[in-house]
Amino acid sequence: MDTETLASYDANAAAYAAEWLAQEPPDDMYALLRTHFTPGPTADVGCGAGRDTAWLAANGFDARGFDASAGLLAEARAAHPALRFAHAALPELAGVERAAFQNVLCETVIMHLAPAQVGPSVRSLLALLRPRGTLYLSWRVTADASKRDPAGRLYAAFGKASVLAELAPGDAILHDEERVSVSSGKRVQRLIARRHA
Repeated sequence: MDTETLASYDANAAAYAAEWLAQEPPDDMYALLRTHFTPGPTADVGCGAGRDTAWLAANGFDARGFDASAGLLAEARAAHPALRFAHAALPELAGVERAAFQNVLCETVIMHLAPAQVGPSVRSLLALLRPRGTLYLSWRVTADASKRDPAGRLYAAFGKASVLAELAPGDAILHDEERVSVSSGKRVQRLIARRHA
């Protein structure tokens, strides 16, 4: 994880949590999850303040949230004390069991990594899945060159090809689109892939 981005999230965790909760719910994303996720253990990697982990749990998924920010994890645990949250950082995701999850959600996280870490991060996310498991991966699209926002958060510029290159030949792409997010109002790329048997 980019250290300046992580420091920004830790220092301003309560404000970010409030900002995300004030946004419109990402109903377009939730519709995709209803369509493509199947029952079973589900990891929300980069869970932030736990909004989507809570949605998953409320919709019948055995959900666990993981994040690199101690500040955001504290917000998630305070808001959702009945749910399970743990520390884990991309690209390694150390301590998260491999081949244990039916579904993995990673919503607008990998753009906070240096472009060279995108491929290894996608490999780690895919490694969490059981055979026939499903990965939902999205990131904010940044054109031309990587940049930082006024808070210091990195928004990396990288092509979709660097993500697709990590899929195995038998993996299936279920959804692939670039659009403006209903929730954030930002342009995002969404990719849903199912692991081979």
